[in-house]
Amino acid sequence: MNTEPWQRIVIHADMDAFFAAVEQLDNPAYRGKPLLIGGRSERSVVSTASYEARRFGAKSAMAMVKALQLCPHAIVVEPRMGRYKEISSIIMDVFSQFSPQVEPLSVDEAFMEMTGAEKIFGSPTEMGRAIKKAVYTATGGLTISVGVAATKFMAKVASDMDKPDGLTVIEPGTECDTLWPMDVSRIWGVGPKTRERLQQMGLRTVKDVATSNREWLESKMGKQGSHIWLLANNIDARDVHPREEAKSVGKEYTLSEDISGAENIWPHLRRCADRIARSLRKEGLRAKGVRVKLKTAQFDLLTRQGSTEQLTDNAKELLAAAAPLLEKFDLSRKYRLVGMAAFQLIECGGQEELFVGEEVKRRHRLDKAFDEVLQKFGDAALSRGEELE
Repeated sequence: MNTEPWQRIVIHADMDAFFAAVEQLDNPAYRGKPLLIGGRSERSVVSTASYEARRFGAKSAMAMVKALQLCPHAIVVEPRMGRYKEISSIIMDVFSQFSPQVEPLSVDEAFMEMTGAEKIFGSPTEMGRAIKKAVYTATGGLTISVGVAATKFMAKVASDMDKPDGLTVIEPGTECDTLWPMDVSRIWGVGPKTRERLQQMGLRTVKDVATSNREWLESKMGKQGSHIWLLANNIDARDVHPREEAKSVGKEYTLSEDISGAENIWPHLRRCADRIARSLRKEGLRAKGVRVKLKTAQFDLLTRQGSTEQLTDNAKELLAAAAPLLEKFDLSRKYRLVGMAAFQLIECGGQEELFVGEEVKRRHRLDKAFDEVLQKFGDAALSRGEELE
């Protein structure tokens, strides 16, 4: 393998079984035991499986029922998103100490642009080691896998090659030697359906894709075909984009039984609106847009979106905007998931109360009191009268 000088250095850092690892960090009784993060209902899916559970075949996005069949002695733990976001904030702060250009992909992984940082942190390998050590120290013992390469795609491939607690550096000029023997599913954006389609076209390895005709692949798969061909040939000029503010705040519920009709869907939208409104108030945000999401029993995802009358962080106003959107769905169909999101978010500056009427001020005070009770006594402490029906 012929190596070349580093013209660019990109790091992809990915926490190891993040949600499960946090639970094992917080609760010593869970350490070394198979852990499944997710709900307990028959329709629940596994959010994260610990490495102890993965040895039995359990994995993320698997139906919880199936995961427990494979690993019946696993401990099921309800997710604590607030705690995971708290740890995520610590991790992202660590990343920002190494680079001003940090692009989070989720709460537990991010890209870092490290080009030109050799004089500060040493070689690409030394950079990776320093990041791993800093994350472990800042979180009190969580491990992270780090991939270092000259492009975002190869850095992401590298971080997954030696999990958990891995560090993989792919030297410039060796990318194709590393990548081409791999299954086509290792190409970023190739999921199970695309993998099956590529195999039907006789393309099973990354090399098969890379050595195919780009125009032919694009004629078969459109822009996706061209994108896959470029990545297979390690052509990836994408920049690392710094962290952006949240573009939306959402909540969704996967239901234990399929439902249909507005009268059955509406209570779940109301629950979503309450949770979203609380999150908006906690973050000091108000929204102008509302999106309703329904997933059919056949897993078709449908969305409709519109605007609120004014910037809001109030559940009732979010619901008022959602009501006409719900009418745009075929409510005779069976649905397995109900969700809502607030978008077009604006940060509140604190002066808004000076320019609103008494009714709005009263509503704000009521919402604040509602939040304080739930914060102190838990989510079950208060319920709206509408929920008693």
